Parts: sequence; C-alpha cells; structure tokens
Amino acid sequence: MIEILNATDLPRARDAGALVAGILRTLKSRTGVGTNLRDIDRWTKAMIVEAGAESCYVDYAPSFGRGPFGHYICTSVNDAVLHGRPYDYTLADGDLLSLDLAVSKGGIVADSAISFIVGDARPAESLAMISATERALQAGIAAARPGARVGDISHAIGSVLREAGYPINTQFGGHGVGSTMHQDPHVSNNGRPGRGYKLRPGLLLALEPWIMADTDDLVTDADGWTLRSATGCRTAHSEHTIAITPDGPEILTLPEP
Repeated sequence: MIEILNATDLPRARDAGALVAGILRTLKSRTGVGTNLRDIDRWTKAMIVEAGAESCYVDYAPSFGRGPFGHYICTSVNDAVLHGRPYDYTLADGDLLSLDLAVSKGGIVADSAISFIVGDARPAESLAMISATERALQAGIAAARPGARVGDISHAIGSVLREAGYPINTQFGGHGVGSTMHQDPHVSNNGRPGRGYKLRPGLLLALEPWIMADTDDLVTDADGWTLRSATGCRTAHSEHTIAITPDGPEILTLPEP
C-alpha cells in the first residue's frame, strides 16, 4: 500500500516527527559508558507514554522477525546494524551504538535512526562510517523532489556509499510510512535513476542508509531479530522521515537546534 496524505495531515506528521527526534536527542544525551541497553528501552517507553503516543515496535511481528519485537526501540551495538533487541548489555567506551525509533502520534508514524560513539573514544573508521551514512542520507533527501522517481533517491544514496568504499546490501532499506510503519514503496540503498514510483506531494518516506565496513552479508542472532554483519565488522545506520511537498522534501525528524 502507498498512502498519500493530504495537507491537513502534515501538521500531525510534523508532531510525530518532532517527538521521535526529541526522544532520540534525549537518549543520546543520557547514554554513556555504563548505560545498559535495557535502560535505554525503559527511558524510551516512558517518553512515548508521557507524550500520549504509541510504539510501533512492541507488538510488531513481520515475516522476517520471530514473534513480536517486544521492545520500544532498536539498540544495535558495533557489528549489529538493524533490529537490535535491547538486552542486558552495558555500553563500553568506544562502542558504536545505533538507535532506531518509530512512533505513532495522532495516527501518523515517524521513523528515524542515529549512530554515535559512546564515551570519549573516537575510532576513526567508525566515525567515517557514520559520516558516510549521514552524507548518503542527505543526498537521498536532496533527490526526493516531486516528480522524481524512487530510483533517483536510491541512486543518490548508493553513489555516496560506493564512493566511500562500502559494500551495499539491498535486502533492507527505506520505505513509505503513514498510518502504519512499513509501507510501499521500498527505497533501496542502491539503484538506477529514473526508475520506480513517481514521487508526489503527500508521500511520506523513511530513508535509511546503513552499511557494514567490509561485507554486504547479514546474519541473524538467536533472538530471531538482531541483524549483524557476517564478518563481525562494525556498522552504521542513519534515517530520517521526510514529507514530499510541492516545494520539495521536508525533514520531519530533524532535531531542534
């Protein structure tokens, strides 16, 4: 299903996006060496409930997972890149943490992800990976103009990632959002320009470049959810929800200054 919102829906989409951005900003500021992943999940739940919003993850049970996800946020550490289930792990200095959050507020979903280094360590290779996903995300957003095609976004994202020297997995990528979290169209992180669905005002897209340092192969943890690099290499993930407007893309999950 591809859902097109009308102009009266956009303020609610902005509210959902602002909530997701604010929660992620707060989580990043509270997370440090010694933080347990279960604490992050608990903090997330409290902020969602306080805002009168709903988690998109707790009862989420797609075909690629094993039963309901059962948590409020994805916490992926080091070689984990997607769908990381929070567990009893205490973060250490230099860990690369990705937080992925989707929330429904006012009947509209916003979805965003950030990656950052925990503590004072600054591993150059990890920082370069994070930067590559952020640059690819900005390139994808810039390509998301009304009248463009989904393939234009995919090509823009893939061009940045390839230029940076990273393999690209196309099994998981961006997607439409609206009244539900995962909708069509699928937005691959690599593709050919001029192909695919034609973008139109009212379309909401979650764009999410993610990479693994030296492989494009994933393995699934015993929890049935957490996806890791097949080689044990580090990973990074960045994501924003955008609205296609007549004037171009509007980032809904951009944190306030």
